Amino acid sequence: MKISKYYLPVLKDAPLGAEVVSHKLMLRAGMVKQQSSGIYSWLPLGARVLKKVENIIREEMNKSGALEVILPCIQSADLWRESNRYDSYGKEMLRIKDRHENDLLFSPTAEEAITDIVRSHINSYKDFPRTFYQINWKFRDEIRPRFGVMRGREFLMKDAYSFDVDQESAVATYNKMVKTYFNIFMRMGLRAIPVRADTGPIGGDLSHEFHVLAHTGESDIFYDKDLEEELNKLNPDVEKIRKFYAMADEMHVVEKCPVAVANIKNHKGIEVGHVFYYGTKYSEVLNATYMNHEGKTVLFHGGCYGIGVSRLIAAIIESSHDDKGIIWPKAVAPFTVAILNLHTKDADASSLADKLYQALLDRNIEVIYDDTDAGAGNKFSRVELIGIPYSIVSSTKLAKENKFEVRDRKTGAVELLDFESTLKKLLEDD
Repeated sequence: MKISKYYLPVLKDAPLGAEVVSHKLMLRAGMVKQQSSGIYSWLPLGARVLKKVENIIREEMNKSGALEVILPCIQSADLWRESNRYDSYGKEMLRIKDRHENDLLFSPTAEEAITDIVRSHINSYKDFPRTFYQINWKFRDEIRPRFGVMRGREFLMKDAYSFDVDQESAVATYNKMVKTYFNIFMRMGLRAIPVRADTGPIGGDLSHEFHVLAHTGESDIFYDKDLEEELNKLNPDVEKIRKFYAMADEMHVVEKCPVAVANIKNHKGIEVGHVFYYGTKYSEVLNATYMNHEGKTVLFHGGCYGIGVSRLIAAIIESSHDDKGIIWPKAVAPFTVAILNLHTKDADASSLADKLYQALLDRNIEVIYDDTDAGAGNKFSRVELIGIPYSIVSSTKLAKENKFEVRDRKTGAVELLDFESTLKKLLEDD
């Protein structure tokens, strides 16, 4: 993609009202534009990152055996009245009426909708276990939307729902989802600490929040430092991890902490995921049953598992940036490579840059090419702001030597490489 043909409305300064780093940088980098309080349009650069994050989540959920569905954003109030949550959910739920005065709502979550599907079509123990997931837009009418997409009203969410025959198998599914979450966050270059959590309006008695460590996080988390060693393993033991002490600030009570103070670490964190086992909570109120191996009608056990997809992008930025801008992990970067032609009117510099651009396209390397007449300073600051992992510089002087300047955004390392060496490096690191 050539910048001259792209839409990249970068800003020199963050607009007034942007408080946290991720909000400032997403606005400055031209990733999003605010439409109203807590509601954002995702512009081309932001949409690319959103799709990268979404696809990693989808791949790992599919590996876990979960099945993707798409549930309606607008749901009937009748189903929520059946579960007794229509009135109790509170003002965060957006309630609306259609032209026939039927009560509807914009889905904040989908336990009712998916349970209704399962009770209609699954009726034998032979059909379990089953886990369904979707990646879909949600709406929660936050009383005070802030921090950009970190705490917006409309947001993209991955929500999954599991159905099992009993508690033992449901907890096994829960553990599988926890491990899947570790894989998801690891692929994005993030360390996420699972902390014990309140189940809130979802219900149930087993729940963990996943917090990404970031110095600018909104929560304080406290955890046994030995937990980090287990999390660093390629195949962490979920049952062992669940036994470690890890609490968010509102649940951590020093005098009741079972771990010695010297062994407790305190870090800022950003919640990006939440998992629940809620047993028969929804099968009871919605009369969702199956026939067991003895021919008896029994209630199934359920769980739900959420990841804030759009929120996760803000968390990545909060944990990976510097004073110049965003530093994207390669797995979620909108482009892997940025080519900066500093002298577009020089035939040799342009020819060499064009050649590399075409070679990268031919090899399916995601590349953005700054072919504009902007000054060198503007080109460097723009590509550093948007956080592309590699910048390849072409200029009159470099072209005479048939070389490029290769810059690593994360490490700051700079190399002078000829055409073939540059191409080889980019292919090896892709």
